[in-house]
Amino acid sequence: MLFPLYWMVNVSLTPHNELRKDPPNLFPFDATFDGYTTVISQQLPYLGTSLIVGLGTVALTLALSAPAAYALAKLQPFGGNVVSFVLLTAQMIPGIIMAMGFYLIFNNWGLLDTVPGLILADSTLAVPFGVLIFTAFMSGIPDELMSAAKIDGAGPWRTFRSIVVPISRNSIVTVSLFAFLWSWSDFLFASTLDRGGDLQPITMGIYRYIGNNTQDWNAIMATAVVASIPATVLLVVAQRYVAAGVTAGAVKD
Repeated sequence: MLFPLYWMVNVSLTPHNELRKDPPNLFPFDATFDGYTTVISQQLPYLGTSLIVGLGTVALTLALSAPAAYALAKLQPFGGNVVSFVLLTAQMIPGIIMAMGFYLIFNNWGLLDTVPGLILADSTLAVPFGVLIFTAFMSGIPDELMSAAKIDGAGPWRTFRSIVVPISRNSIVTVSLFAFLWSWSDFLFASTLDRGGDLQPITMGIYRYIGNNTQDWNAIMATAVVASIPATVLLVVAQRYVAAGVTAGAVKD
């Protein structure tokens, strides 16, 4: 599983005249950083756009999914079970179907080739997942805490802000991480909804290098390596929070 990642790094450091060598070198003895120079000169705007889209997706996902999950888990609204089932079903819809629908809607709204359009589209993948994770975690919060807050005069919104959100740190990190990674690695929505804009994500930046007569493979792989760094760092830093957040609510005392 790790060999493709190793080969990506290897090719990113391999000079042009050795890319088609047979057999290929398993280690870049004559390493070159020309590919990374190309990344710095050409791909930084794409990386910046992906960062903005990723952070925007995280913010919108948390703003929608956390209060919704709190309502489903603790306020028990009418039809809550139906809503949970609909959210679960929404995750099964193929992305290409959603992309075609978004194209028609965004064309009417003027959101094609825009960063807000990508944030809105990517959030539709993350919000259902976020609601399910948050609901599983918040269902395990003792009702005594809710009752104590109510006795102290706190309403549902104050209880959510002051008690539920601080307790839900692990699930917040988990949902934020997955939302960011989905938007960071998205190609389907980007290629459908933002093909001609000036602000395009890094997946489209890599795609611009690919063609029938592609020769600059070390630049392609160098871009892929640089694009993998934020995801790798986030996964390493947030690993224990993700493990706790995903398994929250799975075991009941």
